[in-house]
Amino acid sequence: MTGADLIVLADRIHPMGAPGPAVTALAVRGGLIAALGTRDDVRDWRGNHTQVIELGGATVTPGLVDGHSHPVMGLDLTRGVDLSTVSTIDELIRALRAAPRGEWLCGWGLDPNVFGGAPITYRPLVEALGADVPVYLTSADAHSALVSPQALALAGITGPRDFASGASVVCDPDGRPTGHLLELEAMEPVRALLPADDPADRRRRLLDLLRRMAAAGYTAGNAMDFEGDALELFRALEAAGPLPMRWRFAPFVMPATSAADLARVVEQQRLRGRRWRVEGAKFMIDGTVDGGTAWLAEPDTHGESTAPLWPDPAGYSAAVRYLAERGVPTVTHAIGDAGIRHVLKTLGVLPRRSPVPHRIEHLETMPADLLPQFRALDVTASMQPTHCTHYTRADHSDNWSSRLGPDRARRAFRCRDLREHGARLALGSDWPIAPFDPRAIIADARLRRPAGRLDTEPVLPGQALTARMALEGFTTQAAEAAGLAGRSGRLAPGYAADLVAFGLDPLTAGPDEFAESPVLLTVVDGEVVHRADTPVSP
Repeated sequence: MTGADLIVLADRIHPMGAPGPAVTALAVRGGLIAALGTRDDVRDWRGNHTQVIELGGATVTPGLVDGHSHPVMGLDLTRGVDLSTVSTIDELIRALRAAPRGEWLCGWGLDPNVFGGAPITYRPLVEALGADVPVYLTSADAHSALVSPQALALAGITGPRDFASGASVVCDPDGRPTGHLLELEAMEPVRALLPADDPADRRRRLLDLLRRMAAAGYTAGNAMDFEGDALELFRALEAAGPLPMRWRFAPFVMPATSAADLARVVEQQRLRGRRWRVEGAKFMIDGTVDGGTAWLAEPDTHGESTAPLWPDPAGYSAAVRYLAERGVPTVTHAIGDAGIRHVLKTLGVLPRRSPVPHRIEHLETMPADLLPQFRALDVTASMQPTHCTHYTRADHSDNWSSRLGPDRARRAFRCRDLREHGARLALGSDWPIAPFDPRAIIADARLRRPAGRLDTEPVLPGQALTARMALEGFTTQAAEAAGLAGRSGRLAPGYAADLVAFGLDPLTAGPDEFAESPVLLTVVDGEVVHRADTPVSP
């Protein structure tokens, strides 16, 4: 082989295939891996216009794939002041007082643990700003919002409301709204009043996000929505130049979806660009444990989380079947044990008319008898390790664990159990619910605590993944989850030339150290989309 477009050299290259001879060089031609070998092979690959990149002591792996993210919805969810580091009511009040004010005061990332188990109400908002300021704060899980009395008044919310889904306006015993809005339908009347973003600013913010993700090692992502201006945004970005990473979109399918809505989702599967495409549909069978809207087999300690988001679960199953019969792979958010069980039961009798397997997202608490069903039914398990490490505690004192009680909290976030039962496990970030950096997520998956926090006790350390399992969750297992096992996720001749180079070896470096590893190079379709000039010593 001669005339490569690109040659990459590094002391360690992990193809992520079967064990074989050491690889220290690879060649790319026409957007595909053309050859693997050693530095001695370079003279046979090089042509007159070949770009050669020598990375010294770096480690090259297949490009990383974010299994679950919200790049467009995240533009809305990250409006205003970042509250993700707030841990007490007093800190929340100070943050709101210090926040810049416009027509509305918006914030995001509000952790329910801030309220210490007490009811979540607008009282701190009033103490900080008074009752006349319209405030809209999105919770850390994005499944609820906390709004001020003025925001409620502007939206005309004066008491309980009925919704097609399991959403609700939380009210006090006298029927007065507390400001806590659970699930998307309840949030929408207030959210719809927020001032619109400038389209040019949204394009700028989205491109900046994609570039930062590529600089962290991502070459692709799975977007769990395709709502609002997503089509216009991605078409506009791609008209201006190649995207720095690939994207697969799954439009939402919500309760009360009509036959026409489902037909529209099928039609959307034809939408695509050079590095993006619609492929799938996103369902939610339940909400969250923190909000009391998960679907559990037994109530939580507050007497909540007893019902699905779809009031009629048979309607969910019928909608999934309609799409599956038309070759649309489905993705379902399922948090609680009853929700996971119903989704598996639904998927277990569906026809397989797509090369892309159906998948279930989050899988926060489930009994052992469900573990082998993922392999038996060829269903992808998609999980986000930082949901566990960022929002729960080993002593079960957090809101999530205390709501579940110790028994269900101990059978939680079962990453290792799923792998050992032969499940396909894709890993992701769920940005902006948690940070997107895959280095930290890989570290957290191995540590079962946040990377860099050496004094934090691991949560259920028996569920820790090995270094290779964690890397596979972003590479080989991610490719299989997308139906691309023969074309992506590994470094082999004929595979997509998507790769990343780290300063440290993800398979041998300590997890805390790897979380800080420089990303030296990211390549998509054989094109360099990120390059750092930091030299790496052997």
